[in-house]
Amino acid sequence: MTRLRLTRARVLVIVAVVLALGVAVWTTRGSERYPGAADPRNPGPEGAQAVARVLADQGVEVIVVRSADALEETRVGEDTTVVVTSTDQLAPSTLARLRLHASDAGRTVLVEPGYSLTQEISPELGTLRADQDALTAACPAGVAGVALDGLTLEVDSATAYTGDGCFRSDAGAVVRAVDGLVLLGAGQALTNEQVTRADNAAVALRLLGHDRRLVWYVPDAADAVSDEAVTLGSLLPDWIGPALGLLALAGVALVLWRVRRLGALSTEPLPVVVRAVETARSRGRMYRRSGDRAHAARALRRAARADIADHLRLERSAPAAVVAEATARQLELRTDAVVALLDDAAVPPQTEPELVRLAQDLARLRREVRRS
Repeated sequence: MTRLRLTRARVLVIVAVVLALGVAVWTTRGSERYPGAADPRNPGPEGAQAVARVLADQGVEVIVVRSADALEETRVGEDTTVVVTSTDQLAPSTLARLRLHASDAGRTVLVEPGYSLTQEISPELGTLRADQDALTAACPAGVAGVALDGLTLEVDSATAYTGDGCFRSDAGAVVRAVDGLVLLGAGQALTNEQVTRADNAAVALRLLGHDRRLVWYVPDAADAVSDEAVTLGSLLPDWIGPALGLLALAGVALVLWRVRRLGALSTEPLPVVVRAVETARSRGRMYRRSGDRAHAARALRRAARADIADHLRLERSAPAAVVAEATARQLELRTDAVVALLDDAAVPPQTEPELVRLAQDLARLRREVRRS
C-alpha cells in the first residue's frame, strides 16, 4: 500500500511539472517568435504589443511589415506614420529605400538609431547617452507637428542627439527632427514594461497615433546588399592593416637581430664523451661562483650517505639518522658527532674553510667505513 501511494505521488508530481512547462511555453511562445526589442507582436517585457493594441483600439490601422520589399508594397501617404524599430538592422541601402518610399508619409520615426545610422542621416549629428532618467519636454512648437510640450519621459536608459528638440538633457535632445525624420532616443518608452511610467504612454500615442494609418517596420538584416554584409574586416578599423604590417616587419627585424647560427653545439664527432672529473670540476666551479655553500654541503653529505649505506648494506635512500646510527655503531663513535657530519639539518658551513673541512671529514669517514 505504501509503495502504491509513493507511485501515485510521483505520477502527480510529473504531471504537475509537465503542465507547468506547457503553460510556460504557451505564455512565452509569442516573445520567442518575435524576440526583438519594441516589437509590436512581442508580449514580453521588452516588446511593444501593448502600444500596438492601444493604437488599434483608438482606431489607428496598424500594419506590421518585416522586410524592405514588404514595406515598398505597402501604401504610404500623408495619412500614414512610419515607425522603425530594431534600427540596428538597417543598412545604408535599406535606409535609402525607406526614405525614398516614405517621402510622402506624414512622418517617419526611427527608434533609437545608433551612431553609424545617424552618420548616414547627417554627418554632423552626434549621439550621447542621456544623463537623466526623467525628462520634461519644453518645446511649444513640438516635433514634426506633434505636440509634446509639458510631457515627462522616464526610462532606464536613453540616447540623446545633439541639436534642438524635445526632452532635452545636458547631452542633447532625446526626441529630435532631422532631415525629414523623427529620432526617438527612448525606445524603452514603447515597451510593455515601461510604457506606464510617467507620460511614456502619451508620448508613444502622440508620436505613433497622430495619423490614421501606422506602418510599423521591423527591418531585416537580410535586406542589405551583398557589399554591406557584416564581416570581420568591416568591424575592424582602417589602421589595423598597416599596424599588422608594421608589427610583422618589427618581428622580422627582431629575428634578424637575435638570430644565431644553426648547427651542432659541438664540433667533435657525436656522441661527445665528457670525463667524470671534468663534470665534477665544472659543478664545483659553479657552486663556488654562486657562493651557495649550503647546497654544496648537502651534495657532499648526500653522496657520503649513499656511499656509506652501500658499504653497511643499507638502502641508499635510508634516512640520515639511520645511516649515522649504523656508522657510529660500526666505528664505535659518538652518534651525535656522526649525525652532525651526515644530516642535512645540521648547520651549513658559513665560510670556504668550513666547507673544505666538512668535505675532508666526510672523506675520512667514508675511508674508515670501507676499512672496517
